[in-house]
Amino acid sequence: MTSQGGWRTVDIVVTAAIAVAFGVVFWAWNFVWSATTPAFAALPPAQNILYGVWLIPAVLAGLVVRKPGAALFAELVAASVSALLGSQWGLDTLVSGALQGFAAEIGFAVFRYRGWTLTTALVAAALSAVGAWIHDMPLYYADLSLTDQLIIGIFMIISAVAIAGVFSWWLMRSLAQSGVLSQFASGRQQTRV
Repeated sequence: MTSQGGWRTVDIVVTAAIAVAFGVVFWAWNFVWSATTPAFAALPPAQNILYGVWLIPAVLAGLVVRKPGAALFAELVAASVSALLGSQWGLDTLVSGALQGFAAEIGFAVFRYRGWTLTTALVAAALSAVGAWIHDMPLYYADLSLTDQLIIGIFMIISAVAIAGVFSWWLMRSLAQSGVLSQFASGRQQTRV
C-alpha cells in the first residue's frame, strides 16, 4: 500500500531487519543476563537494570517506520528469532515479546502516531517495560512481596527509558543523519527533542 497509513514493502523489510538483528542480540543478551546474575546477589531486583535491551526493537522500529503496528511486529519477530535460537525462556519469549510490543504501541498511540520526539520514545519505552513487568511478575516473581515486585518494576522502567528510549532515539537520529533512512519520514524530517 502507498497511503500514508498503509505499509510499504520497505516498511516491512526494514521492520523485519531491525527485528531479526535484535533477535540475535536478544539471544546473546540472554547469556549476559545469566552470567551477571551473581553480580546482583546482594540486590537481585537490580539486575533488571539490564532489561531495556529486550525492549529496543519495539521503540526503534516505531521511531523509524512510524506506522501503527511496527513496534508490535518488531518485538514479536525479535522474540521469535530469540526463541528459535534457543532462548532459555522457550516459547514464553513470544508472549513476552507480544506484550512488550503492544505496550510500546500504546506509547506511540498516545501521541496519535504523529509525535516523534524523544518524549515519545521515552513513553513508548516506559510502557513497554510496564508490559514486561505485567508479564514477568506472575510467572517469574510471584513468590516475591509486592514491594520487591515494585522495585523490579522501577529498575525495568529506568532501564527501558535509558536503553530502549534514549538509545533508540539516538540510533534513529544517527541513522537518519547517515542517510540510510531517506525512504522514511524519520530520515527526511528534522527530528525534535
